[in-house]
Amino acid sequence: MKYPNLEKLVDIIAVLRSENGCEWDREQTHKSLRPNMLEEAYEAVDAIDEGDISNLREELGDVLLQVVLHAQIAKDDGEFDIEDVAKELSDKLIHRHPHVFGNTEVHSTQEILDNWDKLKKEEKTYRKSVLDGISKSQSALMSAQKISKKVVKVGFEWDCVDSLKNCIQSEYKEFEEAVKSGDKEKMEDEMGDIFFATVNLARWYKIDAEQALLRANKKFTKRFRKMEEIKTKPFEEYTYDEFNDLWKQAKVLVDAE
Repeated sequence: MKYPNLEKLVDIIAVLRSENGCEWDREQTHKSLRPNMLEEAYEAVDAIDEGDISNLREELGDVLLQVVLHAQIAKDDGEFDIEDVAKELSDKLIHRHPHVFGNTEVHSTQEILDNWDKLKKEEKTYRKSVLDGISKSQSALMSAQKISKKVVKVGFEWDCVDSLKNCIQSEYKEFEEAVKSGDKEKMEDEMGDIFFATVNLARWYKIDAEQALLRANKKFTKRFRKMEEIKTKPFEEYTYDEFNDLWKQAKVLVDAE
């Protein structure tokens, strides 16, 4: 047995789902476990971002638990099992890597990616639209990136980055007009257009918009926590100018760490 602990895990989940197992595990469905799948995936990403290898091992285990548990639920329903999942994935990887498992020759990473997309498209012949297959469960920001990348592959793109920047400026002007009108729904629409165009600007410069925003969140959080450390009175007593000064102090201290 090459991976005894992996097989042991599959057996444990099967026992937990059995009549003599755990009532909670037996009650779970694909839908009830949906939040768990998302939570465990994000916690694994957090471990990656923190560079915490020990925690990453644990979090990957939690992600694996979700995969095995979903496969066991499907097996109990007579649909598929973990072996089917592994086989389908293995077949897919072999098919999409003909330069490794076949005779296809490639000379760059880009050729590998282009070939991957070509093979993937051939596998998804049932899809009628370029935009089919985009997950409805991922964040709006990730969806925007996916949509943008897909339409660009068929040539739907700004002619130059300056045109894209002009588009963002135009969207902002439309947002300002919506603000003046007081129409909340129109404001939301125009703000969405600003976000979408900005995501495309990130894509143009090969920046992952999701990662960029995560970094901004992390940076803001560190600076605000520093503000909490160095404040000399309750925040409620700070004026606008005092807040600005405190923010600048916190920024200098955090950046120096």
